[in-house]
Amino acid sequence: MSNIYQELLNELKGNRAVTAETRLAAAEGSIAENVTRRLTGVEPVEDAKGRRFARVSTQWGEDGGVTIREPVLPQERLIVLGGGHIALPVCEFGAKCGFNVCVVDDRPSFANTARFPLAKQVLCESFESAIEKLAVTAFDYVVVITRGHRHDADCLRALLPGQAPAYLGMIGSRRRVKGLLEMLREEGFDQERLAGICTPIGLNIGAVTPGEIAISILAEVIAHKRLPEYGDASRYCIDSDLELSTLEYLAENREPKAIVTVIETKGSTPRGTGAKMAVSPLGQVTGSIGGGCSEAAVIRDAIAIIGTGRYKLMDIDLTGEVAESDGMVCGGTMKVLIEDGSC
Repeated sequence: MSNIYQELLNELKGNRAVTAETRLAAAEGSIAENVTRRLTGVEPVEDAKGRRFARVSTQWGEDGGVTIREPVLPQERLIVLGGGHIALPVCEFGAKCGFNVCVVDDRPSFANTARFPLAKQVLCESFESAIEKLAVTAFDYVVVITRGHRHDADCLRALLPGQAPAYLGMIGSRRRVKGLLEMLREEGFDQERLAGICTPIGLNIGAVTPGEIAISILAEVIAHKRLPEYGDASRYCIDSDLELSTLEYLAENREPKAIVTVIETKGSTPRGTGAKMAVSPLGQVTGSIGGGCSEAAVIRDAIAIIGTGRYKLMDIDLTGEVAESDGMVCGGTMKVLIEDGSC
């Protein structure tokens, strides 16, 4: 069987959003005989408020089969323009939130990997040159926090003619920002693009310290990632708990393992649909479906399925005495797909 995760990763590297569709002929059986997979486009749906989401979904057939659709977006980059004191916690928190962080500054003492160890990329060059090299896409989130409005203006002049990112925010006082945007309007830059800049940057939480300001910025970035109402009408958001690091592991690791995927949830659960976990023959895990009893309940079954060429669906009940005795706050149910990942 071809590695569907490698195919998926290749699509994402080409900045294409895709859906991994898995068809199971029955609730349990042979992967070779009962499972078909393919990659398709993403089809967002509207909720009751008119917001557009691409969700992990399961469709049950009258024949006992099930089709699982898992939409995935390309890796979201958090591009931080400016390497000053606020950039430090923005990079740290952004990386821990799963963003591929890139930091740009034109000063060697501010743009280096020792200063930003969690950044995937650190560029020490002019902002204009770095922006051209980065080739901003619709899946990027750009934070402009340079050391002065002259450099902010240089960043915006380089960004505005290109592809609009998912988020563009700029730090600065209202008075200075107003003057800068008016200057760019007079230079002929598009009014609609200028109006879409989030400035003053960040959600208003009364932030004062660099760490607090970074949290307010990341909160606004995440809102643009997860909530369609924060973007333009053509945008949609992916409602999936899949972590790219787990996907990369599944695409590149050839060792025997089982793969566990959360395909349905009800009530309060530790992880959402789309979360994946790989389990080795020794019970070591990569990724997570929530920890605690939610994982312990499936690891034994996952180990047993390695090397069998089979799969099964399993229900995890977090409402009972086991979850309560562990002090878990969750009280829902999860349905997971466990499959031999060695096929």
